[in-house]
Amino acid sequence: MNPEKEKWILLVLLSVIWGSSFILIKKSLEHFNPYEVGALRVLIAGIILLPFALMNIRKFPTKHLKWLILAAVTGNFIPMFLFPIAETEVSSSIAGIINSMMPIFVIIVGALLWKFQTTKRQIIGVVISFSGACILAFSGGEGGQFKLIPILLLLLATLCYAVSTTTVKSKLNDIPAKILSAFVFSFVLIIPSMVALVFAGFFNNLQMNTSLWEGLGFVSLLSIFGTGLAMMLNYRLLSVSTPLFASTVTLLMPVVAIIWGVLDGEKLTMMQGFGALIILGGLIFLRQMPTVKK
Repeated sequence: MNPEKEKWILLVLLSVIWGSSFILIKKSLEHFNPYEVGALRVLIAGIILLPFALMNIRKFPTKHLKWLILAAVTGNFIPMFLFPIAETEVSSSIAGIINSMMPIFVIIVGALLWKFQTTKRQIIGVVISFSGACILAFSGGEGGQFKLIPILLLLLATLCYAVSTTTVKSKLNDIPAKILSAFVFSFVLIIPSMVALVFAGFFNNLQMNTSLWEGLGFVSLLSIFGTGLAMMLNYRLLSVSTPLFASTVTLLMPVVAIIWGVLDGEKLTMMQGFGALIILGGLIFLRQMPTVKK
C-alpha cells in the first residue's frame, strides 16, 4: 500500500480503537481496582503475543535492549496503571481530552532527548494547549471538586507515551511492528505485569469477585484491541510517518472518547469544554506549519 494512504488509514483506525479505550477502562474499573486493570491489560496482551514472540526469538534486538526496555516501560507499562488510577476520579471523556496533549510532549521530548528542531510556532502552541490543561485541572468535576492530582497523572502518562514514541522512531524503527509489539509485551513486560497482579491482590480477591467474567471481558477487549493490536498499528504508523504525525491520533481520540462518555451518561461542564477547545486550538496552531525535523 502507498505509505501516504496507509498512514491515514492507520491514523483513523487507531483513533477509533484508542478513543474507545477510555470507556473500556471505566467499565473495567467497575469490577477491578486500577492496579488490577493495568496489570491484566499488559498480561493478557503478553500471553496472546507470546507464541509470535517465541517464533521470532532469533530476531530479538539484543543490541537495542535498553531502548526496547525504555519504550516498553514508558509506552506500555506505566501509563496502563496511571490511566485507571486517574479515571477513578475523572471521567473517561476528560482522560481522552488530556491524552490529546501528546503531540506537545512529542515536541518537547523530541527536542530534549533526540535534538529535534523546535519552531517558535510550536512553542506558542504548547503554551496555548498547556493553558487549556490548566483550565481542565482547575474546573473540577461534575460535583465541582478540585481534580488536580488525576489531571497530573494523566499528563504524566501522556508524557510517557511521548518518550516511548520518540524512542521507537529514533532507535527501534528498523524492527517490524508485529515483532516489536510481541517482544515488548511478551519478553519485557509479561513478568512485571504478573508481579503487579500479585501485589494488586487479584488472586486474593478472586472468590469475592462475583462479576469476574464480565470484568475480564471488558479488560480483554481493552487488552486485545486497545493494547496489543493498537500498539502493532502504532509501531507500523511510526515506521511510515513521523513521531509528530503518529501522535496526531490523539487529536481525534477525544471525539471518540466523548461520544462514548456521553452515551454512558457522562457530562462535561462548560469550563471543561472551554479548556478542551483551548487544548485542541493549540494543537491545531502548532500543526499548521512543518514540524519536528531531525
